[in-house]
Amino acid sequence: MRASDVMTKHVITVNPNATVQAVAALLSENGISGVPVVDEANRVIGMVSEGDLIQRREIGTERRRKRSRSWWLQSDADQRAVDYIKSHGRRVTDVMTREVISVNETTELADVATLLETNGIKRVPVLDDAKLVGIISRANLVRALAATESAAPGLSPSEEEAIRSRVLDESIRKRLIEELGRMKWINHLTDVIVKNQTVHLWFCDDQPIEQRRAVHVAAENTAEVRAVEEHIVPGVPLPPF
Repeated sequence: MRASDVMTKHVITVNPNATVQAVAALLSENGISGVPVVDEANRVIGMVSEGDLIQRREIGTERRRKRSRSWWLQSDADQRAVDYIKSHGRRVTDVMTREVISVNETTELADVATLLETNGIKRVPVLDDAKLVGIISRANLVRALAATESAAPGLSPSEEEAIRSRVLDESIRKRLIEELGRMKWINHLTDVIVKNQTVHLWFCDDQPIEQRRAVHVAAENTAEVRAVEEHIVPGVPLPPF
C-alpha cells in the first residue's frame, strides 16, 4: 500500500502568523497533537506540535538550564536563544519546527513507518510539488493494518491481480471521498480505507447516528463496493478529510 491509500486528505493547518494560544486551542479542540504550517500557496514551511508548546513562560514550564562555566560559548548561547524563543515567542513561526520530514503520494507505507519510527515523530505531511495534499499519522497506519486480512499460505494473489486490486481500491476511495466532500452538513468526516473492495469507515463514538448512516449509505452506493464495515473509536472526532 502507498501513502495515497491511507492518508487524510483534508488536513487541519495553521499559518505562521497564528498565535501560540490559537494553535494550542486548535490542537485541543480537534484532539490532535500536531499540524502543518503552510504559507499562502499551501506549501509546508514547518510543523507545530504539542512538543513545541509545552515549555512556555505563561504556565511556568520554560526550560531552566543550570549555568555552567562554558555559558559564554557560542553554541551554548545559541541554544539558550532558541529556548527563549520557544518559551516566549507569540506566533507559530517562533516555535514551529522548520526541518520538515515529508513523503509523496507514491511512498510505500513501509517507508512511511520507517520514517516515523527512526525520527520519533507521530505524523508526516504528504506533498506534491512542495504543496500539501495530505497527512499520515501513526493512527492511519494502525487503521490500515486493521483493515487487512491475514493471507493463508498458498492463497496469495498473483502480482498482476494484486496491482489491479490496488488500483480499483484507490478508485473507490477517491470517488467516495469526493462524495463525502459534498456532504457539507456532516460535522466530521471519517477515516476511510478501502481493501479488496471493502470500505472501512472509522467513526468517533459520539458522532450522530444519522451522520454515520449517511456516510454508510454513500459508501454502499459507490460503484464496485462489495461491503462496508464500520469501526468505532472513543474520544474526540478525528480531523476531517
